[in-house]
Amino acid sequence: MTCWFTADYHLSHANIIRHCNRPFRNVDEMNKTLIGNFLDAVEENDTVYFLGDLSWDQPSAKEFFLRSPTKDIVFVWGNHDKRCRSVVQKYSSSTHDLLTVSIPDDDAPGGKRRIVLCHYSMRVWDGSHHGSWMLYGHSHGNLPPAGKSLDVGVDVNGFKPVSYEAIKRSMRKMDDNPDLIREK
Repeated sequence: MTCWFTADYHLSHANIIRHCNRPFRNVDEMNKTLIGNFLDAVEENDTVYFLGDLSWDQPSAKEFFLRSPTKDIVFVWGNHDKRCRSVVQKYSSSTHDLLTVSIPDDDAPGGKRRIVLCHYSMRVWDGSHHGSWMLYGHSHGNLPPAGKSLDVGVDVNGFKPVSYEAIKRSMRKMDDNPDLIREK
């Protein structure tokens, strides 16, 4: 079983191609590539944490869920999910505005890695000054990380979901979280 993290597909959202300079001629090509990359990575027993902005419409959102090999898709709401809210609620294993998860990891304190998940980036988050990580989307690669925070959106990850192991490798290279509570 693999844990995957992803965000910002914006399926069927024509303007996102121009806004984010995506290398697609049209939404059909974009949708096919994004869903295809998802299907190439994710397997039946995997867990996917989707951090918002799945689709501009209900049919594309429904296609995404119906084609997914896993039914364990934990969804964190983004600002563009209003149009597909009922589909996301029907097919996700759970939905959240903000979520903190613990991923089993022998390298983490106590054998579990604490990660805060939100569509939006935060400068400080629950446990940030105690080594927790923050994963987000929304910024489409236009926001530099702060401490152990990382944009898992498709625009900065080859239009693919990111595995926990890949995130772990990236976090090893990043600075520790600043202790903004105690530092003055």
